Amino acid sequence: MVEEENIQEDIIEEIKQEPKLTQRDFDSATTKEELLTVIKEKNINIDKVLNTLTYNEELKMLQIELVKLQQWISKNKKRVIVIFEGRDAAGKGGNIRRFSEHLNPRSMKTVALTKPTETERGQWYFRRYIKKLPNPGEIVFFDRSWYNRAVVEPVMGFCNDKQYNKFMVQVPEFEHMLYEDGITIIKFWFSISKDVQEERFNARIANPLKRWKFSPVDKKGQALWDDYTSYKEQMFSKTHTAYSPWILVKANNKKASRLESMRYLLSQFNYEGKEEALTTLHPDPNVIMRYYRSNKQID
Repeated sequence: MVEEENIQEDIIEEIKQEPKLTQRDFDSATTKEELLTVIKEKNINIDKVLNTLTYNEELKMLQIELVKLQQWISKNKKRVIVIFEGRDAAGKGGNIRRFSEHLNPRSMKTVALTKPTETERGQWYFRRYIKKLPNPGEIVFFDRSWYNRAVVEPVMGFCNDKQYNKFMVQVPEFEHMLYEDGITIIKFWFSISKDVQEERFNARIANPLKRWKFSPVDKKGQALWDDYTSYKEQMFSKTHTAYSPWILVKANNKKASRLESMRYLLSQFNYEGKEEALTTLHPDPNVIMRYYRSNKQID
């Protein structure tokens, strides 16, 4: 993959730029272990490099497990929904890319709906999402979902109080019907702090390849931070159920949030070959947890 090649080149370049490490050191080291020994002897700090290597290896092993899970879902005609929610710049899209990049597109799809059309505005709110529900043997990743009406829409004034209140009453019943029909729903909420969100917004604006991600709605995210918090808490308290719980992911660290959310998803299924996994499939409770009422949260 191009991204992995770029990371490897960056790692090599970073080490080469270290003044204590010479070309002779590279020439004399015939294995990675020998090179690491030389680096350690010279007291060169490469923790960042090692963390990146560990992340890449863990990501690869978890993606292998996701492929196995998808094959099991397809073989057994299961239907799975994975919802990615969170504030703007929380890393939802990046997580979905890592989840899906090696999966078979014939039995997987990503749903990221744009704003509703005039016709859709006159329909039952859930209708356009129902059309995107998984078929037997399929897994669907929702990059935002029907929960737009729980947080974004009321904060931004895109729905009125009557529409919001009706949604909050109907959504647990809607999800219970999906549950009773055999659909598994995984609901992730990616939590980031206000200062991290601002840093990511600034990074998007500065990067021509990511500038398209920064929208007028994003721009208001910082100013309306407390409003988002209020509606988010109401959403959790009214839609966190035994059959469809909210799973909170601490996402200030993008890489940790990707790995641990993958582990959580994998931990929820007894798929074929799970016992042969080359890494742990138990998510870190310091990063992943079920929703509970707390006076102190990152976001």
